[in-house]
Amino acid sequence: MASKESKAESVYSEISKAPEKARAKRNPLEKDPDAIAAGRVLFEQRCAECHGDNAEGGKKGPSLRATAIQNAEPGAIFWILTNGVVRKGMPVWSKLPEPQRWQLVSFIKSLGPAPARTQIPPANSSQPPATKDSLSRPR
Repeated sequence: MASKESKAESVYSEISKAPEKARAKRNPLEKDPDAIAAGRVLFEQRCAECHGDNAEGGKKGPSLRATAIQNAEPGAIFWILTNGVVRKGMPVWSKLPEPQRWQLVSFIKSLGPAPARTQIPPANSSQPPATKDSLSRPR
């Protein structure tokens, strides 16, 4: 059985399979401020069920906030939307009008990476834990 990391890597490796010609395509709506809002509506209707409400991944689909997706060329994301990854459960959206696919790309790219989880410093950290007294004392 593949580890969780290698499984995730294999999911995101699909984006690298986009042909150079597809990757070179620019999003014609990249400067359209309404494209992100329209893409959000489309995402909620068609994508959130698999990729989660915040696009951080769900039961069926991976996070769209992963570095591999956020760093991907808009044309590569458009290519994945158009062609799907049927063997992994990603449907083909080629019948969705091209402007709507670009709106989805605009929305996905607007998400940015997933917020970092707050980490607790290790027990051997040189920083003592903050206490009520240490916060009120002048240094």
